[in-house]
Amino acid sequence: MKASTVLLIALAAITTHANASTSEAWNAMDKAMIDSCLKASQLKNTKPAGSPAMFDDSVGYSALLLKGRYPQPHMKNLAGTELCLYQRQSKKATVTEWDKVMTVPKK
Repeated sequence: MKASTVLLIALAAITTHANASTSEAWNAMDKAMIDSCLKASQLKNTKPAGSPAMFDDSVGYSALLLKGRYPQPHMKNLAGTELCLYQRQSKKATVTEWDKVMTVPKK
């Protein structure tokens, strides 16, 4: 084998290994997203409702549903749902009400 071929194979192996994310890195990113979403939430006793939806890096967002209770007196502790969009690059979370979103259209 030529030295250039061996060098190319070695560099490819190193580059592939360097780009691979560890499970610890994914867990840290999930924790940062959940913490940021919970902080941005307007609900009380807020908890994640399921696992995050991870969009492609070209989009750069992850989404997470949150469940909790409305704190306003006129809402009478009603259960609520919010959708959190988390921008991975800036680590910024934005939430919006998600109570009235229907999953199945009415006939």
